[in-house]
Amino acid sequence: MSNQRAKEIIENIPYITLATTTSDGMPWNSPVFAAHDTAFNFYFGTHRQSQKAKNIQSNPNVFLVIYDSTVPPGNGEGVYIQATASAITDPEEIAGAHRLLWDEHTVPYWKLEEFTEASPLVLFKVVPNKVWMNDEGEADGHYVDTRTEVAL
Repeated sequence: MSNQRAKEIIENIPYITLATTTSDGMPWNSPVFAAHDTAFNFYFGTHRQSQKAKNIQSNPNVFLVIYDSTVPPGNGEGVYIQATASAITDPEEIAGAHRLLWDEHTVPYWKLEEFTEASPLVLFKVVPNKVWMNDEGEADGHYVDTRTEVAL
């Protein structure tokens, strides 16, 4: 698997699947529109009271999947990312994250001035810890889906 292919998928797929865990240990999966910076940190916004926001507040460990579903069955590739998420509170970092999201896709209902401490909206930063891509393998003569670690 190539590091370059992982970067291409990240560049071309605007949605990530964000997996979090509720405070009682139940899995929670959310597709979110996201943007990333040059270091491949990811940014997304949500309502402060959304389940995913509450989950991150109690447990910052998250898992992302960015999957290229634009290709025919059997040809799909995905990037799998173990990461840490946190709400952004610094005004300069909020402005930078908002700009990345706005540049990726104009979201007219999310104005920069709406992201204040008192606002019901919040921006999150997700920092990757480990990254894999799906790969092909074999076990006892059978095709198996495997993961190969890549570096972004």
